[in-house]
Amino acid sequence: MHVDTLIIGAGLSGISAAHHLTELCPDKSYVILEARSAMGGTWDLFKYPGIRSDSDMYTLGYSFKPWTDPQAIADGPAILKYIQETAAEKDIATKIKYNTKVTEASWSSSEQLWTVTVDSTDSISTYTCSFLFSCCGYYDYDQGYTPDYPGLEDYEGAFVHPQLWSSETNYEDKDVVVIGSGATAVTLIPELAKKAKSVTMLQRSPTYVVSAPREDAIANFLNKILPTKLAYSIIRWKNITMSMLVYNACMKWPNTMSKFFLKGVKKELGDRYEELKKHFTPHYNPWQQRLCLVPESDLFEALKSGKANIVTDHIDTFTKEGILLKTGEILKSDLVISATGLKMKVMGGVVLKLDQKEIKSSELLCYRGMMFRDLPNLAMAFGYTNASWTLKCDLVSKYVCRLINHMDKNSYKSCTPTLQNENMETLPFVDFTSGYFQRSLHELPRQGTEGPWKINQNYLKDIKSLKRSTLDDGILQFA
Repeated sequence: MHVDTLIIGAGLSGISAAHHLTELCPDKSYVILEARSAMGGTWDLFKYPGIRSDSDMYTLGYSFKPWTDPQAIADGPAILKYIQETAAEKDIATKIKYNTKVTEASWSSSEQLWTVTVDSTDSISTYTCSFLFSCCGYYDYDQGYTPDYPGLEDYEGAFVHPQLWSSETNYEDKDVVVIGSGATAVTLIPELAKKAKSVTMLQRSPTYVVSAPREDAIANFLNKILPTKLAYSIIRWKNITMSMLVYNACMKWPNTMSKFFLKGVKKELGDRYEELKKHFTPHYNPWQQRLCLVPESDLFEALKSGKANIVTDHIDTFTKEGILLKTGEILKSDLVISATGLKMKVMGGVVLKLDQKEIKSSELLCYRGMMFRDLPNLAMAFGYTNASWTLKCDLVSKYVCRLINHMDKNSYKSCTPTLQNENMETLPFVDFTSGYFQRSLHELPRQGTEGPWKINQNYLKDIKSLKRSTLDDGILQFA
């Protein structure tokens, strides 16, 4: 089967890509190949209690479809419904092939086509396409990251990674330990505390935690007095501007912003601040890792109520009844949840080949944060580490459509980013200290130090780079 554009992944960015192709390239055929049995990506995969966004939905939502739910920090089911509603429009849902995992993509210079090999329940084993668009996220959907815990085989309680949470995971009236200090852990703690006998958050090091209202009062007011699309646009830009100001302030005045965030923690914890402040005082600067957003102070309320506890220590070993810490303390538990992050996987682990020669992901050099040196007609949607994922993915989708239309207008068959300055230094794909990135840096593509080879973690710069730049920049070679 041949299509003009093949999209890998039916999650948040894949549905966005399909919408833009339908709108901007109406004469082009496309198909979405989804490895799982349902759309939604992250928001269909994760089932753990309290699953929610860690960005506001006015920026995580699509630019073309207003978010109208009163929740600014939305729960997983609401986000999944939003994705499903978008896919129901413009017949996008009918273009999705489920249980179809892409395993290999090979470009032929002689045929000017990608041949895509799939592991599928259908009889079709290969597709060909003129343009390949990877929208399958950045992590392994089959398993999360679990450290090699000493003594785990001796532990007699239940053990689960949040990525593999199921309806059979029972925490009611149980002593629960959650290992981790990131977004998943701070989401789980207050929700588990509602039914568990006890909940302890065990972290090796603290994270910056910021409380925010679940609903945006300004957004709700504007939605009442203005047309939906106008209100959404204003709210979206308000939140984009605020997040950029906070991020830039963290980069310019890290000590000041660290004190500012800790002042917020002090206000939240009240009388328990002196007792608990060490658990909220990180040893890194703000935004070297993502800030953890908690709606309506739910984590702090759980701690103040005594329904949850927090411990900062290292694991010595698991025991029959729980976890022995380096300090000698034993945390007894019926259930341990290893909220220890993700395993990164570039383009879903697809094996890339250029004229039958395999290209390792670590050999790739990123162009405009979305294409790769010497690989024709291939783009990847990869969002921001310091802002909402969808902001970047929307821009990438529009750029891809502009590129496809430009090629069509000029009767080009291929476009290939080429490096002019072979002496240009390269840098890691992202400048981020989170564990899941650091563990995988050796497997990730690289970025350059100049021009379109340097990845912007800045929405305004990317508007200039992806929306307003010329396609004939001397680097993209058309044939």
